[in-house]
Amino acid sequence: MKFERIDDKTVKCYISIEEMQEYDITYKDFVIRSEKAKEIVEEIILRATEEVGYRPPQFALDLQIMMMPEQGMVLTFSEKTPDDIASNPSVLEYLKEMKKLMEKGKLGAGQTDKDSLTPMAVPENGSHESAGAEKQPDYAVFAFATMRDICNYVNRLPKTLRVKSCLYEEKGTYYLYIEKGGASYARYSRACILALEYGTLYGASIDKLVYLDEHATCLIPEKAVQKMRL
Repeated sequence: MKFERIDDKTVKCYISIEEMQEYDITYKDFVIRSEKAKEIVEEIILRATEEVGYRPPQFALDLQIMMMPEQGMVLTFSEKTPDDIASNPSVLEYLKEMKKLMEKGKLGAGQTDKDSLTPMAVPENGSHESAGAEKQPDYAVFAFATMRDICNYVNRLPKTLRVKSCLYEEKGTYYLYIEKGGASYARYSRACILALEYGTLYGASIDKLVYLDEHATCLIPEKAVQKMRL
């Protein structure tokens, strides 16, 4: 691995194809936030701290992924403070981008060109959106591997957060539906980004909700976030 220090909050890590093979990891692992990817990210941050004096973020970690054909992968780590998150008018674009990446990841290992150069990052501004751009969703569904992950998540949320929520379970996976409700977009967006530390984005479209209503078991039909607090 090679590291490049960009500034106080940003560092790049270059991973060769040989190293990806050695770690037995692919682009998809980072997209779906597999346990293997989480372990490697922790190792990379530790090595970056030792080699280029990188300081792990105190708040949110923004990770960008870029594939380099026949060369490997570049991971860019940067810190997002609460002010950065709150001031970003297009923060939910991050969630929609995550959803697209996850859908691509389900296509299988044979994909290459569709994965290339797709960043997993919060856009710096919304100026690229057209006048007819799709309205940002005011709800999202997150998947969690264990109930403990959900409890750890909801206990980090502000007690005054006024979101609507319900909890589903299917085949051992838990799905937490979060709707903006009476919360501001800034607070709702922070809650969504925090959810990605404990789970993955399952979807932000009505078809996902329809599927859960038809196939999953609804464990807590309303105020799930409030009811799961310790």
